[in-house]
Amino acid sequence: MVMLTQVKDTIKSKLPDAEVIVRDLTGGGDHLEAVVVSAKFLGKSRVKQHQMVYDALKTEMATEAIHALALRTFTPEAWAKADQAL
Repeated sequence: MVMLTQVKDTIKSKLPDAEVIVRDLTGGGDHLEAVVVSAKFLGKSRVKQHQMVYDALKTEMATEAIHALALRTFTPEAWAKADQAL
């Protein structure tokens, strides 16, 4: 099991400008959802954006500390258009 704050900090270590929300989907600590908003996603496909986040979490994924991760990634502009709040 991994702490949600650890996941957030790990993502921010690779994407320092990112706003990150991490939620535990099942209460078990290994099925998570992350919402990541970063200007570094600008001009990148959704697949590339997700790869950037997975790259940050490669150790946690490889050791299965995170068994499943649902990702939602946005540029700041896309986040504003989605009318979401962090």
